[in-house]
Amino acid sequence: MADRPVTVHIDPAFRIAPVSRRTFGSFVEHMGRCVYGGLYEPDHPSADAVGLRRDVLDLVREQGVTVVRYPGGNFVSGYHWEDGVGPRDQRPTRLDPAWHSVETNAFGLDEFMTWAQAAGIEPMLAVNLGTRGPREALDLLEYANHPGGTRLSDLRRSHGRETPYGIRMWCLGNEMDGPWQLGHQTAHEYGRRAAETARAMRMIDPTLELVACGSSGPDMPTFAAWEATVLEHTYDQVDFVSAHLYHEERDGDLASLLASSVGMDQFIDDIVATCDHVRARTRSSKRINISFDEWNVWYMRDFLATGVPTEWVQAPPLSEDDYTVADAVVVGSSLITLLRHSDRVTVACQAQLVNTIAAIRAEPGGPAWRQTIFYPFALTARYARGTVLRVECTSAPTTDTARYGDVPLLDVVATYDDDADELVVFAVHRGQREPVTIDMDLRAFPGYRLAEQVVLHDPDPYARNTSAEPDRVRPQTVAGAAVDQGRLALALPPVSWTMLRLTRVDVTA
Repeated sequence: MADRPVTVHIDPAFRIAPVSRRTFGSFVEHMGRCVYGGLYEPDHPSADAVGLRRDVLDLVREQGVTVVRYPGGNFVSGYHWEDGVGPRDQRPTRLDPAWHSVETNAFGLDEFMTWAQAAGIEPMLAVNLGTRGPREALDLLEYANHPGGTRLSDLRRSHGRETPYGIRMWCLGNEMDGPWQLGHQTAHEYGRRAAETARAMRMIDPTLELVACGSSGPDMPTFAAWEATVLEHTYDQVDFVSAHLYHEERDGDLASLLASSVGMDQFIDDIVATCDHVRARTRSSKRINISFDEWNVWYMRDFLATGVPTEWVQAPPLSEDDYTVADAVVVGSSLITLLRHSDRVTVACQAQLVNTIAAIRAEPGGPAWRQTIFYPFALTARYARGTVLRVECTSAPTTDTARYGDVPLLDVVATYDDDADELVVFAVHRGQREPVTIDMDLRAFPGYRLAEQVVLHDPDPYARNTSAEPDRVRPQTVAGAAVDQGRLALALPPVSWTMLRLTRVDVTA
């Protein structure tokens, strides 16, 4: 155990921003078995009349997902949205070059919106700016959102959707900086196309919220220059720039994996600096925020080593990573980072929702279960309410990592709900060997007591859940700690994620 405790200072005056409910988003792409065999499996015992798996729906609700980005991802850059509406027996089967798969189009916009309503989530729709452009985006907007009296809005109504979908958030393409992307463009080419599309869409509805493509990650050779150029074209037309980042353990370097959110913090800071630089250059009074609409742990090296199937098949299993306790700690730390940047990151989507790079796994015709990474997401989504508070740690020990240098062992954020009189602290211990003792200074919260302490930890950081052992790893409620004279002392185990809920004592009871 560390020689001296880490002092954690929390004060309701140190406010960052309100908690955005859109921080707890997810991502559904026609990749692998995310849609077919994930959300949609008409022959499954739990399927409803549309073909949606109700067991998966129940887990999505439990996970607390608030917004879902659809239909991609790389898939969208070759997608014809018209293929996925209307009678299913009249929909074409096509090749999907992005994932070398056969796409039946049995699941499309109409099914997604039915699913979204059942799941209680807000849709975030991406338009194809890879192989298509403004005209197709306008057509999709008319079909989805116009009440009626036009060819495409009446087409929707003929498909049994009388009421417009009212989709507010739209992504202007996907990862257009990536050479792997269908229709890959330079920053100038994409910036002009995105600006044209945004202006046209706003002529139909000026209240839309639009997301321009940022870089596919901080390691892209054009990072920051891409954002600057794209925003010079689109600044007055868009509300967000996207950010994508995936973490993975490389060559047995667990310490660097556990410190991944340090890189995420820097990535966000760099994007914010670039956005604000363009704001100054354009003399704009508007502030661009970040839509962090792809993030997770993804063992991409394993995926690239295996590759996509050589044969053209429907919904092949792709990137069905089995997540560990360490991965769950990284997801918890990533959520801490997103909350800590709530003043500028107001939308975030964990990729993906089911089977492919996902918190939920589902067997064909069989059970669905929660992966380890499900739990920090679900609990943070449930209890992070009100306002994000800045947390200061003193005497915090550090650990050396190959990728990020010296990093703090402790990563902490807090949220404060004035109305509910509830303070929630989320903490990650990145160390691998010894517990760390914290001394939490709560003198600014007189009368508060510890209502619940939940810890996700296992002696084996590589423990995981499977269909045979779906509950091998679960968060545990821990008893024993108590607030004493405005301070709370407790020990966090190594490689762990912890949530502390503190509530005001009702002295009148």
